[in-house]
Amino acid sequence: MTYMQKLIANYKDKNLILKILVGMFLGAILGILTQKFGGGFLNGFAGFAEILGNLFVGALKAVAPVLVFILILSSIMTKKLGNATGIKYIITLYIVGTFLAACVGVAFSFLFPTTLSINDVVAADKTAPVNILVVLKDLFFKIVDNPLHAISSGNFMGILAWAVGFGIALRFCTNETKKVFVDLSEATTKIVQFIIQLAPFGIFGLVCTSVYNTGLSTLAGYLRIVIVLVVAMAFVALVINPLIVFVTLRKNPYPLVFTCLKESGLTAFFTRSSAANIPVNLNLCRKLKLDEELYSISIPLGATINMAGAAVVISIMALAAANTLGIRPDFGTALLLCVISAIGACGASGVAGGSLLLIPLACSLFNIQNDVAMQVVAIGFIIGVIQDSVETAINSSTDVVFTAVASHKTNPKN
Repeated sequence: MTYMQKLIANYKDKNLILKILVGMFLGAILGILTQKFGGGFLNGFAGFAEILGNLFVGALKAVAPVLVFILILSSIMTKKLGNATGIKYIITLYIVGTFLAACVGVAFSFLFPTTLSINDVVAADKTAPVNILVVLKDLFFKIVDNPLHAISSGNFMGILAWAVGFGIALRFCTNETKKVFVDLSEATTKIVQFIIQLAPFGIFGLVCTSVYNTGLSTLAGYLRIVIVLVVAMAFVALVINPLIVFVTLRKNPYPLVFTCLKESGLTAFFTRSSAANIPVNLNLCRKLKLDEELYSISIPLGATINMAGAAVVISIMALAAANTLGIRPDFGTALLLCVISAIGACGASGVAGGSLLLIPLACSLFNIQNDVAMQVVAIGFIIGVIQDSVETAINSSTDVVFTAVASHKTNPKN
């Protein structure tokens, strides 16, 4: 064995989470040094780190649609039709979890009312949905998207629909054809495992770029809203989700919750993309020995509609805008906001800007003018380095938590 082979084998033997933490630490140090001292060498090294981060996220985004399509197609065509009871269960968990998260956002807004300074913020220049029907229409039209376009654009609703359709249609093909898709599934899985092994380098680049470009000074003016958002989302992850797990399975939920936060939430925090984290989540489900027929569908579906973090952000930011204008919503309006935030969050992943562009929709409940609401959206982009990272970590790790619950509930042997 050559020296290089020994080095690679030694690297693969080390704990992945430990390697990611080392990458985070080194990336933060490089980002701070480059921001403070600059210079040709440091700037060049930081630029190289940025390339590493972008390559890692790009690789995950590139492989995710292909992986989901082939995995679901091969699973359906070679096995029994998917766990129908489990799919119904997981959808119920997604809906309940997102709605409860919206309720948490509203509750925290009433407990810790926050106002925003919006006069000196330039309005965001992106288009927000006009009403909830637009969000739902976009969501349904994604299902009938061209399959090649769905894969190339990362439209997971369309990918799911076509993979299920092809899988059912190919159940009656020859065994040789089925073997081809099984081999493709295994090959794609190996590619994913290779990309995940490179996560420490990608995280190193992402942390370095984030620290260098943003630092903490920009966030100081919005510290209160950042704290309220982070604490509310942490409450969802550490109280609401464990409560759902305990009520459903009647056992200590925290080993599962902490495992998902550590192995899924950590990478999602830095990639800031639920789609990019799909391969990570599928790999985690495999490690947890969950039902493959269930998680091959529930994970990409969750990346599209399970948006607890987004529901928290929409409700808190909308009520912050209302507080800023002196509007005090009653209980009925607050409850309606929970419903709007939960439904809107389900379509957030398909809208450029994620959950932030659903804020004007929620603000319309309080008759807040769109130009004011879009300034709140702009503040969301400013604090996005924290808000969007925590939101994605909660969204993505919750996909695995609820998938594990549904898998254990419908198949106790897992």
